[in-house]
Amino acid sequence: MSNPIIAALDVPTANEALTLAKAIAPAVGAFKIGKELFVAEGPDIVRRVRDTGAAVFLDLKFHDIPNTVAKAVASAAQQDVQMLTVHTSGGAAMLRAAQEAAGPDGPLVLGVTVLTSMDEQDLTELGIQKTPAEQVHHLAKLATAAGLCGLVCSPQEIAPLREVLPAEVQLVTPGIRPAGSASGDQKRVMTPADAITAGADWLVIGRPIYAAGNPRAAAEAIRESLR
Repeated sequence: MSNPIIAALDVPTANEALTLAKAIAPAVGAFKIGKELFVAEGPDIVRRVRDTGAAVFLDLKFHDIPNTVAKAVASAAQQDVQMLTVHTSGGAAMLRAAQEAAGPDGPLVLGVTVLTSMDEQDLTELGIQKTPAEQVHHLAKLATAAGLCGLVCSPQEIAPLREVLPAEVQLVTPGIRPAGSASGDQKRVMTPADAITAGADWLVIGRPIYAAGNPRAAAEAIRESLR
Protein backbone atom coordinates (compact mmCIF):
# COMPACT_ATOMS: atom_id res chain seq x y z
CA MET A 1 0.00 0.00 0.00
CA SER A 2 1.56 3.30 -1.07
CA ASN A 3 -0.38 5.64 1.20
CA PRO A 4 -3.14 4.38 3.50
CA ILE A 5 -4.20 7.79 4.81
CA ILE A 6 -7.76 8.86 4.02
CA ALA A 7 -8.11 12.51 5.01
CA ALA A 8 -11.59 13.48 6.14
CA LEU A 9 -12.86 16.64 4.46
CA ASP A 10 -15.06 17.37 7.47
CA VAL A 11 -15.56 21.04 6.66
CA PRO A 12 -18.81 22.84 5.82
CA THR A 13 -18.16 24.33 2.38
CA ALA A 14 -16.79 23.32 -1.00
CA ASN A 15 -14.24 26.14 -0.96
CA GLU A 16 -12.81 24.95 2.36
CA ALA A 17 -12.83 21.33 1.22
CA LEU A 18 -11.08 22.02 -2.07
CA THR A 19 -8.52 24.33 -0.46
CA LEU A 20 -7.74 21.62 2.10
CA ALA A 21 -7.65 18.89 -0.54
CA LYS A 22 -5.23 20.79 -2.73
CA ALA A 23 -2.99 21.58 0.23
CA ILE A 24 -2.64 18.03 1.53
CA ALA A 25 -3.16 15.91 -1.61
CA PRO A 26 0.53 14.95 -1.98
CA ALA A 27 0.58 13.60 1.60
CA VAL A 28 -2.55 11.45 1.61
CA GLY A 29 -4.02 8.54 -0.35
CA ALA A 30 -7.69 9.54 -0.61
CA PHE A 31 -10.34 11.93 0.70
CA LYS A 32 -13.46 11.17 2.71
CA ILE A 33 -16.61 13.14 1.97
CA GLY A 34 -19.06 12.79 4.83
CA LYS A 35 -22.52 14.00 5.69
CA GLU A 36 -21.72 17.60 6.62
CA LEU A 37 -20.02 18.44 3.34
CA PHE A 38 -22.28 16.31 1.14
CA VAL A 39 -25.50 17.77 2.60
CA ALA A 40 -24.14 21.30 2.24
CA GLU A 41 -22.77 20.97 -1.29
CA GLY A 42 -24.49 17.98 -2.87
CA PRO A 43 -23.08 15.50 -5.41
CA ASP A 44 -21.15 18.26 -7.19
CA ILE A 45 -18.51 18.19 -4.45
CA VAL A 46 -17.76 14.57 -5.30
CA ARG A 47 -17.14 15.51 -8.92
CA ARG A 48 -14.97 18.48 -7.97
CA VAL A 49 -12.78 16.42 -5.63
CA ARG A 50 -12.53 13.62 -8.21
CA ASP A 51 -11.50 16.23 -10.80
CA THR A 52 -8.35 16.80 -8.75
CA GLY A 53 -7.40 13.19 -9.48
CA ALA A 54 -7.92 12.07 -5.89
CA ALA A 55 -9.79 8.95 -4.83
CA VAL A 56 -13.04 9.58 -2.96
CA PHE A 57 -14.49 7.69 -0.01
CA LEU A 58 -18.19 8.65 0.22
CA ASP A 59 -19.11 8.11 3.86
CA LEU A 60 -22.90 8.48 4.04
CA LYS A 61 -23.58 5.19 5.86
CA PHE A 62 -26.62 4.08 3.89
CA HIS A 63 -29.19 2.28 6.06
CA ASP A 64 -32.65 1.70 4.59
CA ILE A 65 -34.73 -0.97 2.88
CA PRO A 66 -32.71 -3.02 0.35
CA ASN A 67 -34.19 -1.43 -2.76
CA THR A 68 -33.52 2.12 -1.55
CA VAL A 69 -29.95 1.31 -0.55
CA ALA A 70 -29.29 -0.43 -3.86
CA LYS A 71 -30.42 2.66 -5.77
CA ALA A 72 -28.27 4.91 -3.59
CA VAL A 73 -25.22 2.71 -4.18
CA ALA A 74 -25.87 2.70 -7.92
CA SER A 75 -26.04 6.51 -7.89
CA ALA A 76 -22.78 6.72 -5.95
CA ALA A 77 -21.13 4.37 -8.45
CA GLN A 78 -22.19 6.69 -11.27
CA GLN A 79 -20.41 9.51 -9.46
CA ASP A 80 -17.18 7.46 -9.67
CA VAL A 81 -16.49 7.15 -5.97
CA GLN A 82 -13.94 4.51 -4.97
CA MET A 83 -15.44 3.57 -1.59
CA LEU A 84 -18.77 4.02 0.18
CA THR A 85 -20.35 2.94 3.44
CA VAL A 86 -23.48 1.08 4.50
CA HIS A 87 -24.59 0.13 8.01
CA THR A 88 -24.24 -3.61 8.58
CA SER A 89 -27.14 -3.39 11.02
CA GLY A 90 -29.38 -2.97 7.97
CA GLY A 91 -29.27 -6.76 7.63
CA ALA A 92 -28.10 -9.36 5.15
CA ALA A 93 -30.67 -8.59 2.44
CA MET A 94 -29.75 -4.92 2.43
CA LEU A 95 -26.02 -5.74 2.35
CA ARG A 96 -26.44 -8.13 -0.57
CA ALA A 97 -28.45 -5.52 -2.46
CA ALA A 98 -25.73 -2.92 -1.88
CA GLN A 99 -22.97 -5.20 -3.12
CA GLU A 100 -24.95 -6.27 -6.19
CA ALA A 101 -25.66 -2.63 -7.05
CA ALA A 102 -21.96 -1.77 -6.80
CA GLY A 103 -21.03 -4.61 -9.15
CA PRO A 104 -17.60 -6.23 -9.54
CA ASP A 105 -15.98 -3.11 -10.99
CA GLY A 106 -17.72 -0.53 -8.84
CA PRO A 107 -16.83 1.10 -5.54
CA LEU A 108 -15.67 -0.90 -2.54
CA VAL A 109 -18.73 -1.27 -0.30
CA LEU A 110 -17.68 -0.99 3.33
CA GLY A 111 -19.85 -2.27 6.14
CA VAL A 112 -19.94 -0.06 9.22
CA THR A 113 -19.99 -2.21 12.35
CA VAL A 114 -20.02 -0.33 15.68
CA LEU A 115 -19.32 3.41 15.58
CA THR A 116 -16.07 4.39 17.27
CA SER A 117 -17.99 6.84 19.47
CA MET A 118 -19.87 3.95 21.09
CA ASP A 119 -18.95 1.76 24.06
CA GLU A 120 -20.67 -1.07 25.92
CA GLN A 121 -23.01 1.26 27.77
CA ASP A 122 -24.20 2.73 24.47
CA LEU A 123 -24.94 -0.75 23.11
CA THR A 124 -26.85 -1.65 26.28
CA GLU A 125 -29.03 1.44 25.79
CA LEU A 126 -29.93 0.02 22.37
CA GLY A 127 -30.86 -3.35 23.86
CA ILE A 128 -27.73 -5.07 22.55
CA GLN A 129 -26.31 -7.36 25.22
CA LYS A 130 -22.84 -7.67 23.72
CA THR A 131 -19.53 -5.93 24.18
CA PRO A 132 -18.46 -3.71 21.27
CA ALA A 133 -15.92 -6.38 20.24
CA GLU A 134 -18.58 -9.10 20.22
CA GLN A 135 -21.01 -6.96 18.23
CA VAL A 136 -18.32 -6.00 15.72
CA HIS A 137 -17.44 -9.67 15.24
CA HIS A 138 -21.10 -10.59 14.72
CA LEU A 139 -21.76 -7.82 12.20
CA ALA A 140 -18.47 -8.41 10.37
CA LYS A 141 -19.32 -12.06 9.78
CA LEU A 142 -22.82 -11.08 8.63
CA ALA A 143 -21.41 -8.54 6.17
CA THR A 144 -18.76 -10.77 4.63
CA ALA A 145 -21.24 -13.64 4.32
CA ALA A 146 -23.46 -11.22 2.37
CA GLY A 147 -20.59 -10.54 -0.05
CA LEU A 148 -19.00 -7.35 1.24
CA CYS A 149 -15.25 -7.08 0.73
CA GLY A 150 -14.59 -4.28 3.21
CA LEU A 151 -15.46 -3.19 6.72
CA VAL A 152 -15.17 -0.13 8.90
CA CYS A 153 -14.10 -0.95 12.44
CA SER A 154 -12.38 0.70 15.38
CA PRO A 155 -8.65 0.13 15.88
CA GLN A 156 -9.26 -2.25 18.78
CA GLU A 157 -11.16 -4.66 16.54
CA ILE A 158 -8.58 -4.85 13.73
CA ALA A 159 -6.46 -7.72 15.05
CA PRO A 160 -9.40 -9.89 16.20
CA LEU A 161 -11.10 -9.46 12.82
CA ARG A 162 -7.93 -10.34 10.96
CA GLU A 163 -7.99 -13.69 12.79
CA VAL A 164 -11.47 -14.64 11.51
CA LEU A 165 -11.97 -12.87 8.16
CA PRO A 166 -10.63 -13.71 4.70
CA ALA A 167 -7.33 -11.97 4.00
CA GLU A 168 -8.80 -10.07 1.04
CA VAL A 169 -11.31 -8.19 3.22
CA GLN A 170 -10.13 -4.59 3.51
CA LEU A 171 -10.36 -2.87 6.89
CA VAL A 172 -10.89 0.88 7.06
CA THR A 173 -10.22 2.33 10.47
CA PRO A 174 -11.40 5.63 11.95
CA GLY A 175 -10.56 6.60 15.51
CA ILE A 176 -6.95 7.26 14.53
CA ARG A 177 -5.10 9.70 16.75
CA PRO A 178 -1.38 10.45 16.52
CA ALA A 179 0.47 10.26 19.83
CA GLY A 180 -0.39 13.29 21.94
CA SER A 181 -3.61 14.13 20.08
CA ALA A 182 -6.91 14.62 21.92
CA SER A 183 -9.35 11.75 21.41
CA GLY A 184 -12.39 14.05 21.25
CA ASP A 185 -15.65 12.07 21.01
CA GLN A 186 -13.85 8.91 19.90
CA LYS A 187 -13.80 6.23 22.59
CA ARG A 188 -11.76 3.49 20.90
CA VAL A 189 -8.61 5.00 19.38
CA MET A 190 -5.09 4.02 18.28
CA THR A 191 -2.02 5.66 16.74
CA PRO A 192 -1.56 5.38 12.95
CA ALA A 193 1.48 3.12 13.14
CA ASP A 194 -0.13 0.78 15.66
CA ALA A 195 -3.28 0.49 13.52
CA ILE A 196 -1.27 -0.47 10.42
CA THR A 197 0.73 -2.97 12.44
CA ALA A 198 -2.52 -4.49 13.70
CA GLY A 199 -3.69 -5.04 10.12
CA ALA A 200 -5.60 -1.97 8.95
CA ASP A 201 -5.58 -1.26 5.21
CA TRP A 202 -6.79 2.34 5.43
CA LEU A 203 -6.73 5.00 8.16
CA VAL A 204 -9.45 7.67 8.27
CA ILE A 205 -7.99 10.78 9.89
CA GLY A 206 -9.96 13.97 10.39
CA ARG A 207 -9.33 16.51 13.11
CA PRO A 208 -5.60 15.75 13.59
CA ILE A 209 -5.16 16.93 9.99
CA TYR A 210 -7.86 19.46 9.10
CA ALA A 211 -7.86 21.20 12.50
CA ALA A 212 -4.07 21.46 12.63
CA GLY A 213 -2.39 24.82 12.27
CA ASN A 214 -0.59 23.42 9.22
CA PRO A 215 -2.68 20.56 7.74
CA ARG A 216 -0.05 19.66 5.14
CA ALA A 217 2.66 19.34 7.78
CA ALA A 218 0.34 17.31 10.02
CA ALA A 219 -0.49 14.90 7.19
CA GLU A 220 3.17 14.54 6.25
CA ALA A 221 4.12 13.85 9.87
CA ILE A 222 1.53 11.08 10.06
CA ARG A 223 2.73 9.59 6.80
CA GLU A 224 6.32 9.71 8.04
CA SER A 225 5.30 7.89 11.22
CA LEU A 226 4.20 4.96 9.06
CA ARG A 227 7.57 4.49 7.36
